Amino acid sequence: MNILCIGDVIGTVGSDFLRANLSGLKRLKGVDFVIANGENSADSNGITPASAQFLFDSGVDVITTGNHSFQRREMYDMYDSDSAVIRPANFPKGVPGKGVYIADLGRVQICVINLMGVVSLSPLDCPFETAQRITEENDCKIKIVDIHAEATAEKRALGFFLDGKVSAVFGTHTHVQTADEQIMKNGTGYITDVGMTGPINSCIGVKPELAIEKMRTKMPVRLNYADGECMMNCVIFSIDEKTGLCTDTERIDLR
Repeated sequence: MNILCIGDVIGTVGSDFLRANLSGLKRLKGVDFVIANGENSADSNGITPASAQFLFDSGVDVITTGNHSFQRREMYDMYDSDSAVIRPANFPKGVPGKGVYIADLGRVQICVINLMGVVSLSPLDCPFETAQRITEENDCKIKIVDIHAEATAEKRALGFFLDGKVSAVFGTHTHVQTADEQIMKNGTGYITDVGMTGPINSCIGVKPELAIEKMRTKMPVRLNYADGECMMNCVIFSIDEKTGLCTDTERIDLR
C-alpha cells in the first residue's frame, strides 16, 4: 500500500496547486491513501471549513493540523462533525475535535495520529506519552503519525521512540523539506519534515519582504502569503499490509 503524505498546504495558492497535481501524482505513483497537513490552507493563516472541504474535494483523505488548529473559530464545529479533520492528540481534553482518525478501506484499516511537539511551542501534553497511549490502545495494523513540531531533534527522537510501533512518522510545521527519509531499524518509515505545498519564492510561504521586515524591526507585521510558482513537497511510504511496516520511502518535490 502506498500512502502519500503532503507537507503544510499554504493558502489558496497552495491548495490550487495541490488540486492541479494530486490526481496525476496518485495515478503515476499508485497512491492508495492521502494525508495532507492543512492547518495553513486558509488565506491569512489557519484552516476553515471551506479550505478543508477544498482539500477533500481535491483528493485528500485525511487532514492533519498543528499549532494553528484553532486559529479560526469557524472551524471548531467541523472538528467535531467531520472526523477526517484532526488536531494534535496531545491538546487538553475538552477542546474541539479528535487527534486520531481510523480509515476503513475494507481490506485494511489505517490509523492516522496527529501530534504536536512541545519544544518552542505550546506546553501541551507530552507527545511521547500520548503516542504510546494511542498506539497501545489501537490495534490497526497500519499507523501513520504526523508530528507537527519546531525542533528537528524532537521529531527525530519521536521517530526512534515509535520505531517498530507504527508504520511511518512524518514531520510537519517548519515548511522546509529535509533529505533524511529512511526506513528505521525496526521498520518504521521516517522523514523529519515533509516540507510544504505553496509558493517557491517565499519565506516558508510568506512574502519575503514581510518576513524580513518582521525580523529586522521586531514590530508586528501581517504575514501575508506569497504567490507565484508553487511546489508540492510530499513523501510516499510503501507499507506492507500484513506486517504494517514500511518497505520503501520516496521523497518528492513536485514543481
